[in-house]
Amino acid sequence: MTNPNQRKKTSGLRNVFFLGLVSFFTDLSTEMVYPLIPIYLVSVLGATPALVGVIEGIAESLASLLKVFSGYVSDRFQKKKALAFSGYAAGLLYKVALIFAASWVGILGARVVDRLGKGIRTAPRDVLVSDSIDHDNMGKAFGLHKMLDMVGAALGILITFFLLKSLSTGEVFNFKWLFAVSMIPAILGLLMFVFVRERKHTTTQATAEPFWHNIRKIDGQLKIYLLVVFLFTLGNSSNVFLILKAKDVGFTTVNVVLLFFIFHVVASALAMPMGSLSDRIGRKKLLVPGYLAFSVCYLGFALAQTPLVMVVAFMMYGVYTAMIAGVERAYVAEIAPPELKGTMLGLQSTVAGIALLPASIIAGFLWDAYGSAVPFFFGASMSLIAAVILVVFMRPRPLTLSSHP
Repeated sequence: MTNPNQRKKTSGLRNVFFLGLVSFFTDLSTEMVYPLIPIYLVSVLGATPALVGVIEGIAESLASLLKVFSGYVSDRFQKKKALAFSGYAAGLLYKVALIFAASWVGILGARVVDRLGKGIRTAPRDVLVSDSIDHDNMGKAFGLHKMLDMVGAALGILITFFLLKSLSTGEVFNFKWLFAVSMIPAILGLLMFVFVRERKHTTTQATAEPFWHNIRKIDGQLKIYLLVVFLFTLGNSSNVFLILKAKDVGFTTVNVVLLFFIFHVVASALAMPMGSLSDRIGRKKLLVPGYLAFSVCYLGFALAQTPLVMVVAFMMYGVYTAMIAGVERAYVAEIAPPELKGTMLGLQSTVAGIALLPASIIAGFLWDAYGSAVPFFFGASMSLIAAVILVVFMRPRPLTLSSHP
């Protein structure tokens, strides 16, 4: 006879699997077009590189600021599935907007729609993942979701690589045809919501109030971790600087795409094992080495003078991502007050997003003033500081917690 707890675990992982498929198809669709947007803006619509940066900055900032409010709404109204669906649906509208965009203003509008969708969907989706599984398997659940997410991104990047190869040979490339084709996986991602189940919670008075009225309920450890996230992200600048560094070392624009493919492959292969490991040994014992892995890979970027070193550094970047991305969400989900879980997951993403803008400004200034290695030395230092704060102030949490569903 099947153990009831085992049936619940299997059912929960199945729910996480379909949420992962949503992200798989969405990221496949997104990465098919995202690396080509700057080329389209500059070569077809006549935008300048500076204008490309402004467009991305506006879009990313809006997404970051929206995540905490989306999390609050999911707590307040308990409509996590509907909210997540609307955020992913915005990704489909983004592709439609790209097809009809006739100027950089149209592309800006499309990117805003896409990033607003990401800002809306992130927190309620993460709550759906955490609600699907008991605490003892939460790292595994977030790891499974992250694995599928990264596999989709890797496939999208691989498609982009072959498209860029065709561009480099001088063949005529129809951007709008690609935008239309990329709608297919986006639609498949939305269809996966048919199989997603939402666990309902009883709405309490606490959830009816703004989250800042309940700030005293927030675990002190979570406050420390949010500080760690902010400090760490100040050194984790835009991937644009990784592209620039790779080109300095000798990679072509086309081959840089393969570096990101390697990164996604490594991260996807390790995400679920790392999440499961955090369930067994505790989040702190993986978060600290994760930040140290980031320091090592950024030192690699700083010192890289050959393509081989860059490849190894990108592989280490994938290791860091697998160790941190899913595990930190599991950590936030398990220590946040239940009625504020969506809000806190959104707040964690918002804090990181807020730090991204000054992070890129700092990296750009250091690059211009002191050379290409210094921004990466700075990033490695900030990650080391984050690791030290976790070691000193973060208490290990019990490995066996009360289970739900």
